[in-house]
Amino acid sequence: MNIKPESQKFIYLAKFFIPFIIGLGVIVSVSFLLEENLQLKFLSLISGYFFPPLGKETIIPGGIIAGINPMIMALSIAFVDIIVALFLVWNYDLAKKIPLIGNFIVKIETIGRKSSSKYNWIKPLRFIGIMLFVMVPFQGSGGLVGSIVGRLIGMKPWNIFFAISTGAVAGCLMIAYFADVILSIFIRNFLLGFLIIMIILILCIMLLAYKTMNKKNNKNK
Repeated sequence: MNIKPESQKFIYLAKFFIPFIIGLGVIVSVSFLLEENLQLKFLSLISGYFFPPLGKETIIPGGIIAGINPMIMALSIAFVDIIVALFLVWNYDLAKKIPLIGNFIVKIETIGRKSSSKYNWIKPLRFIGIMLFVMVPFQGSGGLVGSIVGRLIGMKPWNIFFAISTGAVAGCLMIAYFADVILSIFIRNFLLGFLIIMIILILCIMLLAYKTMNKKNNKNK
């Protein structure tokens, strides 16, 4: 069955704009369901998720501290990753031509092809690998990078989408749960809460230092 050129143009436009329409529609609708004093905070946090180095590991706890329900905060951030993945399922090649986004995609593809270790652990795991990659709360492991890595290892677009969706929901709920527990401990026992936060910060600094040293060692080889 041949599709007329006019119908093809309509399909291309629909695939481009539908993710934006769904994404904005759902996020704005959720914001209106919140208390008035939380609406601007919620929208600001969702917007902040698009700008590195902020990631789900900072945005979700920030929303919980601001007073937003942990479940709403977690599922909203997961939804952003899902919408990004949907956009790239339909528009991956086109996205590479969009300023900034296209440059970022090409950069990640180049890193993935040149580096023998950065994403290779994902390849044998396929679906599970992409799911874990998106689920683990490290900056740069959201729906955008997950979609690019999935393409690099040869996965089909819709398999990538479902892996990202599963990983995003699981990871965001995990972060929200732990953030809510730590906040509760902090409220009940300030010293204990402060100690837990300091331990987490130290572990994050150690991990960052380890990754930095690895990069330097790889460059020197």
